[in-house]
Amino acid sequence: MKKLDYDLIVFGSGIAGFKAAIHASERERSLKICVISKLHAMRSHSVSAEGGISGVLYPEVNKDSKELHAYDTIKGSDYLADQDAVELLAERAPNEIKYLDHIGVPWNRTMEGEVEERPFGGMSVPRTAFAADKTGFFIMRALYDRILENKNIDIYHEHFVTSVSIEKKRFAGLTAINIGNGETVAFKGKAVIVATGGFSRIFKFTTTSYSTTGDGIALLFNAGFALKDMEFVQFHPTALVPSGILITEAARGEGGYLRNSKGERFMARYAKSKMELAPRDIISRSIMTEIKKGRGFSSDEYGFEYVNLDLRHIDSEKLSEKLPMIAEITKRMLKLDPGKDLIPIRPGAHFTMGGIDTDINGRVLDSEGNTAKGIWAVGECASVSVHGANRLGSNSLSQCAIWGRIAGEEAAEYIKKMSENTEDKKFMEHAENEEARLNRIIESSGKNNPYEIKAELEETMDSHFFVYRKESEMKEGIRRIAELRERFSDIYLRDRGRTYNTNLTNVLEIGNLLELAAVTAEAALRRKESRGSHSVIEYPERDDGNWLKHTIISKEGSGMKISYLPVKILKWKPEPRIY
Repeated sequence: MKKLDYDLIVFGSGIAGFKAAIHASERERSLKICVISKLHAMRSHSVSAEGGISGVLYPEVNKDSKELHAYDTIKGSDYLADQDAVELLAERAPNEIKYLDHIGVPWNRTMEGEVEERPFGGMSVPRTAFAADKTGFFIMRALYDRILENKNIDIYHEHFVTSVSIEKKRFAGLTAINIGNGETVAFKGKAVIVATGGFSRIFKFTTTSYSTTGDGIALLFNAGFALKDMEFVQFHPTALVPSGILITEAARGEGGYLRNSKGERFMARYAKSKMELAPRDIISRSIMTEIKKGRGFSSDEYGFEYVNLDLRHIDSEKLSEKLPMIAEITKRMLKLDPGKDLIPIRPGAHFTMGGIDTDINGRVLDSEGNTAKGIWAVGECASVSVHGANRLGSNSLSQCAIWGRIAGEEAAEYIKKMSENTEDKKFMEHAENEEARLNRIIESSGKNNPYEIKAELEETMDSHFFVYRKESEMKEGIRRIAELRERFSDIYLRDRGRTYNTNLTNVLEIGNLLELAAVTAEAALRRKESRGSHSVIEYPERDDGNWLKHTIISKEGSGMKISYLPVKILKWKPEPRIY
């Protein structure tokens, strides 16, 4: 087994992870830092972000303010966001956009040369900076170049992290499989920043990449740390049918319409003032209501009921300049021309508001609410909580950029002040035990096919925990997930080799998904109200009297411990959410 020593380990290589590594390096050049990615680092899911990043850049021009950005975010969250965290996001977002500008992100610009901002759902004014409809890719490219300039940062591509070692509530290191040769690698470190993204792949119809399996969330949960608000999964209104590929909200921000089978712009029934630029949870419910009432389309070819996105009235130059990837996707996938044809869409699982419980600076909290030593979580895997029950589009990239910087700088300061490191002997014992566990998995010769279990999990989540949830269906879903977890304990692997054993890494991912699906389902059943992305047929109204609180879940033996935490309310008291 190879052992590697680092000061700081960044687990995950999206925008949040890259930013964390860069700012830690800039704060303390003597640090030895590594970034670990189960993919090539530039293939992290952040490259799929399309629409833009939010921030108040030109308040005088747009009649905007940081306070208005905060208010929009809190209202969009259905008042479940912690307001101190939201104020921090609104305050720091403009500087992060400027930083990204300085390192080479090619923003779309106005004729005057200023960064252009487009409208996004739930935002009072245009405040989303963008680079066509490939914003995530362009940010990642600029950050990757910056990473390569820092000689004290190493990147480990295609290394799958399998365990985290904690000694006396302090980070000691982690283990990973070098996918290329199957070797177990022990990474010893003084601090870790977890930035592994969300877990929307518990669903079948999703906009997210196949790698979005919540690995860091599951590993920290199993290591004894708490998860927060896992019941809140965002369904993006416009996922392309039948593939689930994201059709960016920018398509509506640039003027796109939603039409039902009668040709109506049906959002007038649900959000008359905002129409297609209402928050995502409202539009997703509206689409599913239209379908339920028989005003959708059905197709044997697609296998889904859907409505249409109409971009035909948008100027062709505008489409080619601001939505080039959407045009390319629809032409390649469906042979449709968005300038001439309607685009079939329906809601798909997109973003997970819940995740690892952290304080306002991203420091991971244990089941008792205490700060762990040397452990941060940032980006979608963390619940800080800045999005509450529903994220506004383009706030996610702001979150990644801001908390990536905060965690990186804090981790650098923490490491500088460390008086002693954790013991090598205990960590290596942990690593050897983990290697033995992985060997047992490779030799698994049970009776169940893990891929069949995964397919059944996805079907269960789609049918029992989708946009609208029903108590009886959630209870049945929990029963099915428990049954799947039991079957998963007796699986087989066909590939017993070491080189690029994706059968093994797939199985590890499936285990993580089953764990997170169980937590999500239990949290959803317990919340007796409808708030943001969590809509329960039996409890159609928001209940601030009983449920203005975060769900906190930690592991307790073979089960779960569930508690609740008040939402931090500062300036903005909950009010009716009308658009």
